[in-house]
Amino acid sequence: MTVAILCGGRGTRLREDGPRVPKPLVEIGGMPILWHVVQIYAAQGLRDFLLLTGHRCDEIEAFAEAAEWPEGVSVRCADTGEDTPTGGRLWRVRDELAGAPFLATYADGVADIDLAALRAHHDGGGGLATVTVVRPRLPFGVARLDGDRVSGFEEKPRAEHWINGGFFAFEPDALAYLREDSVLEREPLERLAADGRLVAYRHDGFWACMDTYKDALELDDLWRDGAAPWRKW
Repeated sequence: MTVAILCGGRGTRLREDGPRVPKPLVEIGGMPILWHVVQIYAAQGLRDFLLLTGHRCDEIEAFAEAAEWPEGVSVRCADTGEDTPTGGRLWRVRDELAGAPFLATYADGVADIDLAALRAHHDGGGGLATVTVVRPRLPFGVARLDGDRVSGFEEKPRAEHWINGGFFAFEPDALAYLREDSVLEREPLERLAADGRLVAYRHDGFWACMDTYKDALELDDLWRDGAAPWRKW
């Protein structure tokens, strides 16, 4: 089963590392975040990876070719365009993905996700696509109110609502919902949902997205402290 990894973003909010390296190559514990994402899948038996590159694609391809991957793991690159949106990147490799179900994710998110459970949920869900949903911790504390009185505080609670956690499973027919200018998270997923063909897989464990420089530092600290929940290898 192919794992498509969206690697084309510019990482504009990673101000410290952004100008120096493309976002997928920002290092966590001395290795690019992209390496960590591949390892999450490889540790659970996935072997075929297709990196959908764009911004500074030559640097990402050079890393993929030079890295020492686990035995049997194949990591390939497809230049899907400098400014192509997420759905458009999948659309551009639709011929390669059309032959069988496939997985997809972003190059900047890590989790202690059970991929076998995700795949089983997808297989039994009857949809064309399954999106992993998570409840992240808020970046700030909240006040507990009793009327107008503050009864206490809670430091960085989990959000009440579920959000897109970025670990997807797709049937080939889901590709028909994409166009070259599609933003995956908007019209394609919205249309799949409207048609009753989008399934949610709830992940209650650890999840983090490296969206800012602060996020990168926090993930780096977890790794260096030996407390990285996503490390399953």
